[in-house]
Amino acid sequence: MDWLWTLIELLLIPALVLLLGFIVSLLFEAFRRRSISSLHDGHPSFEDPKSKKRVPFPTIFDPAEKYISLIIPAFNEEQRLPSALDETLIYLQQRAANDKAFSYEVVLVDDGSTDGTIMVASDFIKNYSIDNVRVIPLGRNQGKGEAIRKGMLHSRGELLLMLDADGATKVNDLEKLESQIRAQAEKEIQSAAVPSDSSSRISDIPIAAFGSRAHLEEKALASRKWYRNFLMKGFHIVVLLSAGSGIRDTQCGFKMFTRAAARKLFTNVRLKRWCFDVELVYLCKHLSIPMIEISVTWSEIPGSKVSLRSIPHMLGELCLMSVGYRTRLWSIRA
Repeated sequence: MDWLWTLIELLLIPALVLLLGFIVSLLFEAFRRRSISSLHDGHPSFEDPKSKKRVPFPTIFDPAEKYISLIIPAFNEEQRLPSALDETLIYLQQRAANDKAFSYEVVLVDDGSTDGTIMVASDFIKNYSIDNVRVIPLGRNQGKGEAIRKGMLHSRGELLLMLDADGATKVNDLEKLESQIRAQAEKEIQSAAVPSDSSSRISDIPIAAFGSRAHLEEKALASRKWYRNFLMKGFHIVVLLSAGSGIRDTQCGFKMFTRAAARKLFTNVRLKRWCFDVELVYLCKHLSIPMIEISVTWSEIPGSKVSLRSIPHMLGELCLMSVGYRTRLWSIRA
């Protein structure tokens, strides 16, 4: 039996070393992200393609100038972006033509693309003007979560909608989220959750609306391979342990926030890639921001950036979030 104990020791010691290394790396990364980068990184600005002048970015702390901002993160989306932007801007233009009080902007955040994504975006700016379409280039790839955070922090809308560059969710579904936010805002005002003299602007009431594909789960389970279902179920359990219950589909890329909610949430978000959505749920609960989950139309679009290899990275981010908040290395600004 001595050989068996020797084998166990040979396997156990490296496993313990790896586990210790993983724990140390999590603590180090959580400590490194304890402070959040400033909004004003050298007074950021962007170039108007027509005038070639530098235009300063607004910040989330400035008064709203538009009714709605649509924030689209993009990484190597040269092929899928044009049709999605065409559909989005046609909808927004039609709505603006029918409602003179409706104003909008599309904020495309280029997450270090190496293809022609920037050129595609520049063409849309020339066609629709810098007032309606803007691009924030991140320079190097920083992750979807960081791209959306930067877009939110430099948008001008009373309402801020994040959506994916592939157009998987129909843009007119934003009306579902918008109407639910308005209904929730009325409840908040009537219940005196906000001061009666606040002029009742929707942007001043913190509310978050989460688009959801949970109603499509049964069909998805039937069409996916068994191991994908197993991994996704396991991921949902980890999400439940990390952020708690309340939102069935945390990963849908279609979410809307009032300006007040975005100000509180995106000045606190620290996760930079796929699991920032889970952190948003955690922060909403901690900051007592009402969350609404609304079913949206969704279709599978070829070219997804999420793969089975993303699962370990997502689990790592969830572990990092738990370590950051449970050790109180990450403080939350109210």
